[in-house]
Amino acid sequence: MRTKINNLFALSLLFIQPIFMASNLVVARGGVEYVPPISLAFWRWALVFLILLPFTYLSLKKNYEIMKKEYKKLFFLGATGCGICGAFPFLAGQTTTVTNMGIIYTSSPIFIILISSIFFNEKINITKVVGLISCLMGVFAIIIKGDLNLLINLNFTMGDLWMLAAAIGWALYSIYLFYWKTKLGIFQRFTLIAFFGAVSLLPFYISEEIYFQRTTFNKEFVVWVFFAAISPGIIAFTLYTLAQKKLGASLTGFTLYIFTIYGAIYGYFLFEEKLENYHLIGTVLVFIGIYLAKKKNVKKT
Repeated sequence: MRTKINNLFALSLLFIQPIFMASNLVVARGGVEYVPPISLAFWRWALVFLILLPFTYLSLKKNYEIMKKEYKKLFFLGATGCGICGAFPFLAGQTTTVTNMGIIYTSSPIFIILISSIFFNEKINITKVVGLISCLMGVFAIIIKGDLNLLINLNFTMGDLWMLAAAIGWALYSIYLFYWKTKLGIFQRFTLIAFFGAVSLLPFYISEEIYFQRTTFNKEFVVWVFFAAISPGIIAFTLYTLAQKKLGASLTGFTLYIFTIYGAIYGYFLFEEKLENYHLIGTVLVFIGIYLAKKKNVKKT
């Protein structure tokens, strides 16, 4: 009985975790009305670091030598996972919709396969090639809103391109998080990734303050930064780690696809976004592409 309950709880995480993960799109769409995008990303990860540090400080102090050896890798992970994937969605939220952001971001597994093939010599069979093409067609169907004239005239939303870049950034982060082994614990590593993420964003935050838009440190700033740090940050990361531990990496990967559905729901109810035909076409192509790309060949015996 207890085993069944544990299994049911583990499977429920597949549907619970994306609720918090997709809330990052709410921050990207709503928070940027009150806080400049780079500022929002910088303070979010700085706050995550400050919240986690009291719980990981002693263990990090003991592992100081490990930190010295791994700091370059940790900086890269922080710059891609928190810098690019932290700031780009917030930049995207200024000019595109939550629905678009969710669907485009789901293409990240395809870029993981493509980059792994180029830099780590992972084999790509014909099925994966078809999947890759299908997924990219789905993403571009959404970017050009189903209108080829927008592509021909290069007239499309910059926010969609920011989100596409974020998907590629997440692919880089995921690949190197997997290939770069570490002797640090999960939350020790996450604390340092958050720190280096904030560090990587610091010069861009300062530039934004000086040349583009000043941050107003008011009630709205506090609410959005805390929400960004807690919901799509610490809670989403913790639940993802727990799900991965109980279900394995492959099955847990489905959270990214469910994330798309929640993103569309958030957009519909919170921002009155309409679901168009090109959303449906793009989603179907992306999901077919991901299915084919992740499909394993049956070995002949």
